[in-house]
Amino acid sequence: MEILCTLLGVYFIILLIRIVMSWFPIAPGGAMEGVAAFFYAMTEPVLAPLRAVIPPVRLGGVGLDLSALVALFGLQIIRGFIC
Repeated sequence: MEILCTLLGVYFIILLIRIVMSWFPIAPGGAMEGVAAFFYAMTEPVLAPLRAVIPPVRLGGVGLDLSALVALFGLQIIRGFIC
């Protein structure tokens, strides 16, 4: 059970890193492209199904994607029950 709690905690951190990375432009072919690709590959299997269910919130002409926020809350709820 302790391993599962640790893995959920690590995934929470990976998801946070992806959220922060999404705020900054990543140049194609740049040094951060490989790092970003890793974090996107790790989190997209969870975020893509959430995006299919949760539409973006419209703020003027911008759509705010809430899937990562829902995933963070979901992970915390799961960790609360398991850990």
